[in-house]
Amino acid sequence: MPQQRSFAARLPFFYGWVVIAVAFVTMGIGVNARTAFSLLYPPILDEFGWGYGGTAAIFSIGFIVSTLATPIVGILMGRFGPRIAIPVGAIMVAAGLVLATWATALWQFYLTLGFLVIGGSIFISYIGHSMFLANWFHRKRGFAVGVAFSGVGVGGIVLFLWIQSIITSVGWRVSCWAIAGLLMAIVVPLNLIFQRQRPEDLGLTPDGEAAERETDTATPQVDTIVDHDWVATEWTVRRALATSRFWWLALTLGTGLFAWYTVQVHQSQYLEQLGFGKEQVALALGVVVMSGIVGQIFLGHLSDRIGRELVWTISLSGYVLCYVILLLMASQPSAFLMYAMAAAQGALGYGLASLYGSMPADMFQGPRFAAILGVVSVAANLGAGVGPWVAGIIFDFSNSYDSAWWLAIAVSCTSILAVWLAAPRKVRLVPGQATKRSR
Repeated sequence: MPQQRSFAARLPFFYGWVVIAVAFVTMGIGVNARTAFSLLYPPILDEFGWGYGGTAAIFSIGFIVSTLATPIVGILMGRFGPRIAIPVGAIMVAAGLVLATWATALWQFYLTLGFLVIGGSIFISYIGHSMFLANWFHRKRGFAVGVAFSGVGVGGIVLFLWIQSIITSVGWRVSCWAIAGLLMAIVVPLNLIFQRQRPEDLGLTPDGEAAERETDTATPQVDTIVDHDWVATEWTVRRALATSRFWWLALTLGTGLFAWYTVQVHQSQYLEQLGFGKEQVALALGVVVMSGIVGQIFLGHLSDRIGRELVWTISLSGYVLCYVILLLMASQPSAFLMYAMAAAQGALGYGLASLYGSMPADMFQGPRFAAILGVVSVAANLGAGVGPWVAGIIFDFSNSYDSAWWLAIAVSCTSILAVWLAAPRKVRLVPGQATKRSR
């Protein structure tokens, strides 16, 4: 430990940016390994001929598993740190992808792509990283998390087209092997060597500032605290559960991820039904993740200036726009509308990812934050799992996605209302707001 402290302290830059860089690469591969289900979904449907709802349930079952496991993941992340937890998750996902290539029954896909891939990805995706990235930054929390999560977009630009080309040329099974190889060759060793849970583990302080210069838990320059009694509380899971703010936060995250994953899972199949080719659809997905790079970084930075609630509202408004365009495309399919939908989804909608850990940290940061985030993420995962499943069921019964898109619009509006009732601004102001208040 002394050698690690000395090495980190001698670096010409803050080690937190190494943590962000490792997270960037991990997310670029790990999240897209999970998101690739939207590319695997059509060929699996074509090969086995199962119902849309039953096949989409692969994704939903995975999220149900991760929902039940999220509190445990929070405890494991708090106890062993990302250096161990993330490689374990990557190995689970890789194993699920490889085993799926031998699956022939729907229940086997539930076990492999659902339980191991979607369920195991919680360690290497947004939730797992949100449990520790906020520890490293207070002043630039939204921006730093946005940079880390933008790796999803950068990875998607390359990986989606690459995976689709593999599926088209040699089949979906080979693509599973290829993704598993990336996880084992890059994600596992990178995190074992470089990833750390908190700056104090290396004798550092958040943001790289000297301890004596820090005057507040959120920024060393200005006082960000609004509710001093709340901030002085040593938050535990039990205490958090007893507050209304926790439940409004849970509703905010659950409905937000409902909006996110409903379109993510079903958009490929929907666009192909409208007559777009597989390569066009893959390119549209690339637009989603490419525009998501800008969305996550810019909106994460913006949230540090104007507040989490406003940026969450902007992001969910992006999903409302996305679903409105999908409804229009049912009667007016066009490449322009498809790419506009993809851009709205990425540039605006993906901004909520940078707030997923930042917003709860603003309210409940402390030694047991990972455990608290793990519990509130149960609601988030329920939304992420139920959304795609309900949309698939709606299609099976009506042979149309229209009602599913209308439902997603209503859920998105609910999320906007809930974030204002959760009101993280009434606990801590973001640095931009605090600076304005101090003048």
